[in-house]
Amino acid sequence: MREWWNLKRKWAWIVVLTCMLPVIVSGCASTKGESADLDAVSGADKNDPLYYDFGDVLVPREMKVDKNASFVFRTPGLSAGVLSMKGRVDGHSLITFFENNMANDNWSLVSAFKSFRNIMLFKKESRWCVINITEKRLNTYLEIWVSPTVQGAAPSLFKQAG
Repeated sequence: MREWWNLKRKWAWIVVLTCMLPVIVSGCASTKGESADLDAVSGADKNDPLYYDFGDVLVPREMKVDKNASFVFRTPGLSAGVLSMKGRVDGHSLITFFENNMANDNWSLVSAFKSFRNIMLFKKESRWCVINITEKRLNTYLEIWVSPTVQGAAPSLFKQAG
């Protein structure tokens, strides 16, 4: 008799879980729909480029930040450092992206080296930006270096030892 009761309880659990499965799945689907609606309301497209740690250097969304290789220093008037990223993006399209978008943020291209390792040097009124793009077999690696100019930096950053 006890075995029959245990069997009946197991079947009851199976029935309950089977009935709850569609409710759980539909709940997840509605959550996904809500986030899609929020994107539509905010006007953000999933393919739009993003500003990361440097508010005036636009980066393609396909590039993902490598937090272990990045270092960004921030104060109220200054953000400087290196932002390392990688992604499956064609290196030449990445070069074209920066040539087109850096000018929109008032950066001017000073010089560029194009080879296996592509380096682009940009200047603003009080800052420098070096963009290093390296293509490898599976990924393209991107480093964005931003630094203040000596005239634009806080004097305490460049005190000489003596």
